[in-house]
Amino acid sequence: MEKKIKEEKTPKAVINSKTYFKGVGRRKAAIARVWLKLGKGEILVNEKPINDYFAYLSDYKILEEPLRVVNRIGQISGTIKVSGGGVSSQVDAVVHGISRALVDLDETLRSPLAKRSLLTRDSRVKERRKYGLAGKARKQKQSPKR
Repeated sequence: MEKKIKEEKTPKAVINSKTYFKGVGRRKAAIARVWLKLGKGEILVNEKPINDYFAYLSDYKILEEPLRVVNRIGQISGTIKVSGGGVSSQVDAVVHGISRALVDLDETLRSPLAKRSLLTRDSRVKERRKYGLAGKARKQKQSPKR
């Protein structure tokens, strides 16, 4: 009896690991998973063009900052999945994820991105509410004077 050896199927990520460069960005409750590759400059966010998903011009200027720092505008294509948080948090998470993916692409890009603080995760989050207070994290109930 011959035993048939099952062919091991490699996961999709392993096949694409030579062409795609991955990075994860976070800010507050927003998480952005970024896959970049060398290409024509087409970036999709949640299956929409980046200009449609982030409609404001100021957001787009912030989004292309990591690519501008490393002189790669129009040379990088990619897909971004972002969830959670608000629009501003999502923008910051995408910038963080793009920066990390660029470092995955080329380790020599770390120092110019780090000088602009694009690789640093902004750890500020909303403070939790404490019991016994007046609804907010630090607001206290008014105390009677007499």
